[in-house]
Amino acid sequence: MTNDTESLEQTDGFHLVIDALKLNGITTIYGLPGIPVTDLTRKMQAEGMRVISFRHEQNAGNAAAAAGFMTGKPGICLTVSAPGFLNGLTALANATTNCFPMILISGSSEREIVDLQQGDYEEMDQLAIAKPLCKAAFRVLNAEDIGVGIARAIRSAVSGRPGGVYLDLPAKLFGQAMDAAAGKASLIKVVDAAPRQIPAPDAVKRALDLLKSAKKPLILLGKGAAYAQADADIKTLIEKTGIPYLPMSMAKGILPDTHEQCASAARSFVLPEADVVLLVGARLNWLLSHGKGKTWGGQGHKNAGGQKFIQIDISPTEADSNVAIDAPLVGDIGSCVSALLAGMGSSWAKAPAEWTSAVADRKNKNVAKMAETLAKNPPVMNYHSSLNVVRDIVKANPDAMLVNEGANALDFTRSIVDMYKPRKRLDVGTWGVMGIGMGFAVAAAVESGQPVIAIEGDSAFGFSGMEVETICRYNLPVCIVVMNNNGVYRGDEVNVTGGKDPSPMVFVKGARYDKMMEAFGGVGVQATTPAELRRAMEEAIKSRKPTLINAIIDEGAGTESGRITSLNPTSAAKKK
Repeated sequence: MTNDTESLEQTDGFHLVIDALKLNGITTIYGLPGIPVTDLTRKMQAEGMRVISFRHEQNAGNAAAAAGFMTGKPGICLTVSAPGFLNGLTALANATTNCFPMILISGSSEREIVDLQQGDYEEMDQLAIAKPLCKAAFRVLNAEDIGVGIARAIRSAVSGRPGGVYLDLPAKLFGQAMDAAAGKASLIKVVDAAPRQIPAPDAVKRALDLLKSAKKPLILLGKGAAYAQADADIKTLIEKTGIPYLPMSMAKGILPDTHEQCASAARSFVLPEADVVLLVGARLNWLLSHGKGKTWGGQGHKNAGGQKFIQIDISPTEADSNVAIDAPLVGDIGSCVSALLAGMGSSWAKAPAEWTSAVADRKNKNVAKMAETLAKNPPVMNYHSSLNVVRDIVKANPDAMLVNEGANALDFTRSIVDMYKPRKRLDVGTWGVMGIGMGFAVAAAVESGQPVIAIEGDSAFGFSGMEVETICRYNLPVCIVVMNNNGVYRGDEVNVTGGKDPSPMVFVKGARYDKMMEAFGGVGVQATTPAELRRAMEEAIKSRKPTLINAIIDEGAGTESGRITSLNPTSAAKKK
């Protein structure tokens, strides 16, 4: 009788998806409801999951990616089919490029109609489109395979080099019913999803021998070092060796930027001068001039500067991608740094004093110059005078999350605002893509529970600005500072034809972005002086209310493309 009763209990695709995610500790979903996932979002919330619903799927995807970076678990983005899937796909590709673990789950049209191209609602072969743009892609057709599909997606997202994974769930899957006991038995709790990868002993010795021979060693920390959450060992490595270190933007705060060995203020000096560079979770891509050229002391952009490199990376194919890597150290960052420390023993010699003193001298001179610039108070705020305020606010609130995007707004914030704790800074990352701002800000607030400060260029803010409604709807403690100079890069460009249309680079003059926040019940403030900006930011942090500060800065402040102007081609042709 009991067995007969149990056999009558049924479950379905909706509940199996929810149960599989919850079994693996995933309880927060970023997405946008609609056909065919509307009921799934309702049921997720009913089953105790937190569903953060956005106004655009790309922003939901960016939130999921940021959550993956912060937690080390795959962030989940849920979208509808076809256009919704495509909107989320941009964020998925960006997550893969940045090595953030993320799973894009999208509903899709029915296979038998899609495959015959018969014109189903939002018909699209989403799996085929996603495959080239992410780490792995899977489709689940039967309810009994949901557990396997989600397990494979989780393991693919976080193991080895993390990245984005696509999971395709056709509409018919959700309504498929099966025996509840069999359904429960079909689910998989992923064990050791990201196993440690121990470096080879000879590789460790090779790296240590090279490091020991260095006269001018440098440690370069990438965002992979922050993701690894091996903060204590990385700190020990740096302090034990006495080697100056240079953090990439999202690695800021692994050690405080005010640490005596931090060489950020002497970046242009240490890169070409160093003879041995230890890369920890950093790639020699465009952000580091591909490890060659004038940045590294090379004669031309294709010439190496003569440095020898030790590279810690979980992917062996990363080595030699731009320049020769003399001592590749393949494994997870935590295991590799631990192995280096063990191999150093207790009598490791500190970096040569001549080198560390030279770095300190250059750093101190540049810090003094920056202090003079920051102390100025021009009639109209510029990036320096406004960000001097942000610098103080972050120093007073080191647990706050900092989100940053823009061209000049990004460059100046990165160099002016010090970070004091790891994984507190989220920015545009490897692609330098605009539009991550509000998605990252939402995830930062949801995942950390801490106040969020989002420093936005007015152009960058426009990509995701509608999500201020999302921030208000969920009453998140986000303080957005829009650096408003009336345009892309700057707002003083004119239409060269003399016509009535504005330059393509110029926005509406005197735009009141603060009114957007007020429209949804948040706090809007216009700030025209550093004192007004300081008061508004302090109140936002204290109140934890959604706040947008429209910071008016000189429309002539800023340069085209910020610090990467050289990447913007110009025409050599002349009209006859």
